[in-house]
Amino acid sequence: MSKQNIYDNEVFFEEFQKIRDNKINFNDCMETPILLSMLPDPQGKEILDIGCGMGQHAKQYSDMGAASVLGIDISEKMLGYAREHNSAENITYQRMAMEDIDCIGRQFDLITSSLVFDYVEDLDALLKKIYLLLRENAHLVFSMSHPMATAWDGTYARYTRSESGERLYANISNYFVEGCRKIKWVLDGYELYHRTFSSLLRSIIKSGFLIEECQESQISDEMRMRYPAMFGGTIHRPDFVFFRCKKTV
Repeated sequence: MSKQNIYDNEVFFEEFQKIRDNKINFNDCMETPILLSMLPDPQGKEILDIGCGMGQHAKQYSDMGAASVLGIDISEKMLGYAREHNSAENITYQRMAMEDIDCIGRQFDLITSSLVFDYVEDLDALLKKIYLLLRENAHLVFSMSHPMATAWDGTYARYTRSESGERLYANISNYFVEGCRKIKWVLDGYELYHRTFSSLLRSIIKSGFLIEECQESQISDEMRMRYPAMFGGTIHRPDFVFFRCKKTV
């Protein structure tokens, strides 16, 4: 199984950090508020954050009263940033690919993941491993790129525009052709896995989870008007999808 680690590429990491350092970005303005709104109360919980990246969510969980947070990521550069900028006594950061989480050897009250499952080739296998790491009645809350977003394969422009540059509609290509797609995002050859919405649902259900909530990303009209270059295309399709899933047995 492929284990992607583009974030340890020096050029990619530096460009990604610039994106995150800008206060107006998709993560902080759109993805994080929705993800946090779907969490069960983290107070007193043992939490695993898969693909913790720079540690923003781990630190948020710590500040919200989690008993402990284990953040795992395959990228040493991301973990280095997390340890320096988002540390706390109840947070542990560990280098680990998400495909290897069955080696952790303990269970959790809550498992989260933010925009990381796009990189996994075998989602069925990953979700089954996550299921086993959860205690009874515990939750998995995660976000990933929306299938309508990953259906763009880079062959054409992401948006069809008017002569003045206004985004008229979003382009998709080969929606029902699932698998690895290589596009340009920061660098050429950025890889993610496209799967249809129905395939995503089947993977969650087959793993034994009860889906309690699902949301598609939205942002206010005010933000679209204030930052059209950043969020102007969000009216045409959702960028992210979010699930809150429960282990019932």
